[in-house]
Amino acid sequence: MMAHDWIDISQPLTNDMAHWPEDEPFSYSLTVAKQDSGSVNIGQMATSVHTGTHVDAPFHFDDEGKTIEQLDVNLYIGDAMVLDVSHVQEVTVETLSAFSIQGVKRILLKTSLPSNPKRFPEKIPTLDPRIADFLSEKGVKLLGVNMPSVDALDSKELPTHHALYDNGINILENLVLDKIEQGNYELIALPLAIEGSDGSPVRAVVRRVDTTE
Repeated sequence: MMAHDWIDISQPLTNDMAHWPEDEPFSYSLTVAKQDSGSVNIGQMATSVHTGTHVDAPFHFDDEGKTIEQLDVNLYIGDAMVLDVSHVQEVTVETLSAFSIQGVKRILLKTSLPSNPKRFPEKIPTLDPRIADFLSEKGVKLLGVNMPSVDALDSKELPTHHALYDNGINILENLVLDKIEQGNYELIALPLAIEGSDGSPVRAVVRRVDTTE
């Protein structure tokens, strides 16, 4: 079997990257320069945990929900399937029924939203909350999207967030899937163990899996 290289599908963290309008923007700077210390450069960063490619913890939308360090790391490592749903503006049960996903634990949705880490979108494709029941029945435990959210950008009720959580499905957002073809992959998208946090940035990578010998 041919070994494939790992492909980065995360947004680079840059000082000019897009962020949620009400959130802390990402910034990195040197607090100590090697020319001053004589030995090392030391940097610092500030950011919202929902900037760039990130995982939502249930605590993000439920005061009683688990925080990021309480989540099972095994959710974020393993077999995954990328589904191209870029032909629709609303992803429904009917959309997903066209794919063979029985027993797939991790689904990454490649929607019609083009990746532009420097610009926060004005509108994104929508996910019908009813897909949560459907995905759960198939055995899905993680849903990733190439969008800032699984709900409409102006949503206060967050129905898809809650529906996924109620079905035991965790959420991975802001993936970069433009150059990733539909198919089977291995995924690594580990969140940081930030005690008490409602989310975490991740370095998400995939590696193609050959399904034929």
